Amino acid sequence: MKRFMVVLIVIFLGLALTLTGCGSQASLTKIKLSEVTHSLFYAPQYVALTQGFFKEEGLELELLNGEGADKVMTGVLSGQVDIGFAGPEASVYVYNEGKEDNSVVFAQLTNGDGTFLMARKPDPNFKWSDVKGKTIIGGRKGGMPEVILQYVLRNNGLTPGKDVMIDTTMQFAAMPGAFMGGKGDYVIVFEPTASEMEKAGKAFVVASLGKSSGEVPYTAYFTKRSYLEKNPQTIQKFTNAIYKGQLWVASHTPEEIAKAIKPQFPDSSDDILISVIKRYKEQNTWKKDPVLLEKDLMVLQKALQDAGELNKTAPYDKVVTQTFGETAIKNIK
Repeated sequence: MKRFMVVLIVIFLGLALTLTGCGSQASLTKIKLSEVTHSLFYAPQYVALTQGFFKEEGLELELLNGEGADKVMTGVLSGQVDIGFAGPEASVYVYNEGKEDNSVVFAQLTNGDGTFLMARKPDPNFKWSDVKGKTIIGGRKGGMPEVILQYVLRNNGLTPGKDVMIDTTMQFAAMPGAFMGGKGDYVIVFEPTASEMEKAGKAFVVASLGKSSGEVPYTAYFTKRSYLEKNPQTIQKFTNAIYKGQLWVASHTPEEIAKAIKPQFPDSSDDILISVIKRYKEQNTWKKDPVLLEKDLMVLQKALQDAGELNKTAPYDKVVTQTFGETAIKNIK
């Protein structure tokens, strides 16, 4: 009888643990996030994933590669995904188109451009004036990579379309292959692709767009206004997780960050991961908090106007909210 009671207790405890585990999984809110591309440029986001910060906030994240800001925004506006991750310019465009249920930016991740200008040969003495009369493969017209490329060229006394041609005929994912296939004189590429191309001897980094452009709100999170109004707690939890990722990256070494995000980039060598993260850290790529400031949005909209992509600026409070970022900063130490 005693042995029978022990067996019953063991079975009961086992069932209790199983049910507790199932309950905790069931309590997680599922979120679909579409990112503009999969890049080391977004390290704090992947840290939030691998270190369990989303789960700490009660979220289960499904990460999708949208392969372009236009496709990411389409997914958000159609309701196929809950949150989009791309340049804030996408939300400015949507607002100016008069969409009633427009997208609203609620958190910023990157503090500047994450692309690198690549040539077919090493050029340690490169100057931006060297691209005069050349063609740069620059991404989709009106997208952040192309807009900031124009911004940098103008700041260096070059007129896009006159002094230098920008090829905007292809999506970002196709650009490295097109360049290695013989198109263009230069190409702009994200990491880890840039370092992998260098390692293979196919192309060489000659300039950092991030260093050349300075601080600009390059990539941020947004959702439909209606989703924001219906799910403020979910958006707050998401922002909390991102902020935790930002804090973690700011306080850890490139080696530690590389180890943390390795599951997201299993095909990249540890050496490449570490060198890329070190490069991004040194140029202050990652924002230390999730708040997109009004002055920074104005810098971006000025660049969009100069590039001929914007006829009028969008009001800050119509396309950005600081609420969730400020709450995260207040509550998370």
